[in-house]
Amino acid sequence: MSPTLVANTSKDCIELEERYGAHNYHPLDVVVSRAEGVWVWDAEGNRYMDFLAAYSAVNQGHCHPRILAALVDQAKKVALTSRAFRNDQLGRFYEQLSSLSGFDKVLPMNTGAEAVETAIKAARKWAYKVKGVAKDQAKILVFTNNFHGRTTTIVGFSSEEQYRDGFGPFTPGFVLLPYDDIAAVEAAMDDNVAAILVEPIQGEGGILIPQHGYLKRLREITEQHNALLIIDEIQSGLGRTGKLFAYQHEDVRPDIVIIGKALSGGFYPVSAILADDEVMGVFHPGDHGSTYGGNPIAAAVARAALDVIIDEKLVERSAELGAYFLDELRKIPSPHVHELRGRGLWIGIELKPEAGGARRFCEALMAKGMLCKETHDHVIRIAPPLTIDREQIDWALERLAAVLQMR
Repeated sequence: MSPTLVANTSKDCIELEERYGAHNYHPLDVVVSRAEGVWVWDAEGNRYMDFLAAYSAVNQGHCHPRILAALVDQAKKVALTSRAFRNDQLGRFYEQLSSLSGFDKVLPMNTGAEAVETAIKAARKWAYKVKGVAKDQAKILVFTNNFHGRTTTIVGFSSEEQYRDGFGPFTPGFVLLPYDDIAAVEAAMDDNVAAILVEPIQGEGGILIPQHGYLKRLREITEQHNALLIIDEIQSGLGRTGKLFAYQHEDVRPDIVIIGKALSGGFYPVSAILADDEVMGVFHPGDHGSTYGGNPIAAAVARAALDVIIDEKLVERSAELGAYFLDELRKIPSPHVHELRGRGLWIGIELKPEAGGARRFCEALMAKGMLCKETHDHVIRIAPPLTIDREQIDWALERLAAVLQMR
């Protein structure tokens, strides 16, 4: 069947999406056709500054030339072998990521949700094989406003009703507790708890930052009860908060770390879990796998993406420029802002209920050449590529000031 519409304009592209695509997203009506650094261009050539960074997947900026070169070079050699055979990139990727993170072992997957599922499987098997929990009795503690992905297991322990509606029955074994409530965790701990799964900062929840000492106390509780601490750093990790990993703000060391998104700089789906030998040793050949996980392109791209983060000091840039950005935002007088929250270049602007929702503010910012995305109705999320400079931040602040003061 020949196409009935040639997608030359933004309007054409939107019409094609709406006609042939499932309506499971409600994007802003900007059609990105080109991107470089912190900038994207639509089909008509209009330029916008990207303040979402693909939910932190392009921390290194769009189309970073070093990562692009690694992708193209590897694609010319070999793209996929499956894990039935070895390839010459995977071991190098393991060594680099293990050395950078300080964990003994790496288990690669593709998407963030796959990595979360992998961490859940690791924690449960560890509970049965190492801790000695009775068969099928292991529990994992999770938290309100969490976002760990979209699989049926993961949405089953979400506190967001829309994520759950129509997708049950759900996987048992998860206990949902209030986020940033240590007393609730202490009360829930027993011998069947395999792990605590937590985001160090809840991104989809609205850049919710727990009280200082929360992660350290979770670490102490898991050690007291011989349980694992699993930290989901898919959005918060790899420089976003001004540390390589957000848990480092509290100087704790989890048992399992989940990473993805910026692990490939936006070029390719790459995710992984990091753990030491005691935990990762529960996996044996045939226990778990992925046809694409650890493929040569993924490994080569991830190696380049990690090099860019370190060589270009993106972690340090995030810490310095994030503090500047947040300080300048606080100077903007606005009748709409309820609270500003941020760490590094990850900032949430929570609006008052009477402000009319964050969507209209994001649409107004788009009209001024700045792309942001609302979360949980009342929060504008600020997350530019970490390659942004101070002059570009000042450009953005002018537009934010105008929009945050509109009626």
